[in-house]
Amino acid sequence: MRNSISIFIFALFIFINQNLYAQNDTIKKKDSINLENDSLNAVLLQDYSKKIGIIEQQRIDDSVKKAELQVELNSLKTTDNLKKKELQKQLQELNDKQAERIAEKKAQIDSLRHIAKGYPVIGFFKDTLFLIFNKSGSFSAEDRASAISNRIHNLADNFNFRPDSLQLLPNETTTDVVFRDNTIMSVSENDALWNNLSRDSLGRKYQQIIRDAIKQYRSETSLRTLAKEIGLALLVLAIIIFLVKYIGRFFKWTSKKIEFQEGRGIKGIKIKNYTLFDAKQQVKVLLTVNTILKWFFILLAIYIALPILFGIFPWTKNFATTLFGYILNPVKKMASGLWNYLPNLITIIVIIFVFRYLLKGIHFLKDEIQRGNLRISGFYPDWANPTYQIIRVLLFAFMFIVIFPYLPGSNSQVFRGVSVFLGVLFTFGSTGSLSNVIAGLVLTYMRLFKIGDRVKIGDVTGDVIEKSMLVTRIRTIKNEIISIPNSTVMSSHTINYSSDAPDKGLIIHTTVTIGYDTPWRDMHQALIDAASKTELVLNDPKPFVLQTSLDDFYVSYQINAYIREANKQAEIYSNLHQNIQDVCNERGIEILSPHYNQLRDGNMVTIPADYLKKDYKAPTFDIKIMKEENGNNGETI
Repeated sequence: MRNSISIFIFALFIFINQNLYAQNDTIKKKDSINLENDSLNAVLLQDYSKKIGIIEQQRIDDSVKKAELQVELNSLKTTDNLKKKELQKQLQELNDKQAERIAEKKAQIDSLRHIAKGYPVIGFFKDTLFLIFNKSGSFSAEDRASAISNRIHNLADNFNFRPDSLQLLPNETTTDVVFRDNTIMSVSENDALWNNLSRDSLGRKYQQIIRDAIKQYRSETSLRTLAKEIGLALLVLAIIIFLVKYIGRFFKWTSKKIEFQEGRGIKGIKIKNYTLFDAKQQVKVLLTVNTILKWFFILLAIYIALPILFGIFPWTKNFATTLFGYILNPVKKMASGLWNYLPNLITIIVIIFVFRYLLKGIHFLKDEIQRGNLRISGFYPDWANPTYQIIRVLLFAFMFIVIFPYLPGSNSQVFRGVSVFLGVLFTFGSTGSLSNVIAGLVLTYMRLFKIGDRVKIGDVTGDVIEKSMLVTRIRTIKNEIISIPNSTVMSSHTINYSSDAPDKGLIIHTTVTIGYDTPWRDMHQALIDAASKTELVLNDPKPFVLQTSLDDFYVSYQINAYIREANKQAEIYSNLHQNIQDVCNERGIEILSPHYNQLRDGNMVTIPADYLKKDYKAPTFDIKIMKEENGNNGETI
């Protein structure tokens, strides 16, 4: 309870100080902003006063002349009709000139009515009672308004003043509002023209306004009224303290309920297999939200109560208006801005709607081309998706360009500055990426390879598993994923093993070196038979052998065979090598270094024992003894 009261008093103290400072700052800002307008207004009214002064001087001169004519007319005898008619004619001309002068004044005032501003006569609670536009004698319009305000305030402090003691006194050129011998204000013909009323009507209006203002002031500042207002203020304070207290208790109760539900009703938040919040974390978040809501409602209650409290006393009513204005004015501006922006918003929605269905139509064409239902000469089905992505990006960019002028604040310098900054940031930050993107587009339309092809890019061999705008990903036969930037792909040579394999077949080849002692025809047949036995090797076209070189000690035989499954080369090569070994062993053809033959005698052949005859024995060493005849005794050595 004490904490709540302290919070309320502290908030009240801060609000009053901030409001006073805010009002002072606002007044200073308004004064500085309106300084130029006030000087312009003063110039307009000064120019108007000069023109009216000339007209007024003519009126005075005509009034003197009119009085003289009237005296002369009254002194004429009744029989002097000719002279009387002449004087009456002159009087009529003066009356017509007076009407013209009034019309000219009215035209001058009408031209200034929407430009010039009047000076307010301030009431007792800083309210405006009425406006003054005209000077009177040496008093400017501003001086008149200030003097009238002071006289009205002095009337309220005069205990002898009664509302019906304020009288209206018509004069020749003005209608005065007077209290006893004191003139509160004078209403001139020019004042009446500014208000589109007659002089007497405007005088009665001002008389009634002054009476009502003094009555209201005395009523609202009476001891009885002040006692009621103080009592009402205390009641509001009590209600606020009660609300703050029980709002705190209510949210304390809710926090206990939240803690009690941990592990029971609150078991955490899971998204599929991912735990976003466990029970403890969820309780912590809910308690934080509960605290935020508590303070929100406490501050909201105080905020609503303060205008009510300040509105009770007439001196602080402006505080209430200002406080409500802090919320109402932004809301009004937002609502007005939204209403004014509505045509542009509808335009943006229509543009998005059109582009959305245009993209749907292009997406439909893309699907038809990919499925083969729609064929375009020179356009391959695998081009459909990347082409659609390019068109999609271009359409989004074009749509943004079309929408940009309709965005709020698009004409502001800040908005343009941010746009330029993002453009520069994107340009310098994506230089390398753009080269990869362009290379990716070129690769797409060059059709070097597609997903699933067995390729060799530089030193990397494997199956293509992904083609993006930036990189190409390859899975090697060892199940390694290698990412190659598209710019690197463009600068390297690429071998595609799969592109023609299904139709024309892919030729695999391997080389065997055999000594010259093996007949080449036997070797050709052995290699062809080994290839024919290999799984996934085609019999049509038939395998064939090429002798690629005749070296010093051996012949290089290259077996070539056709396959269609380019992605299984490693397995096919392995089987082919196994079959070459088996066939050569079966036919007694040794696959070894020919240099081994130099020490052949006395050693077993390198063919595995399973392929040898059962009675096979390692050969013995051959030793030849040369006999030489001795010339002396004929002995042979």
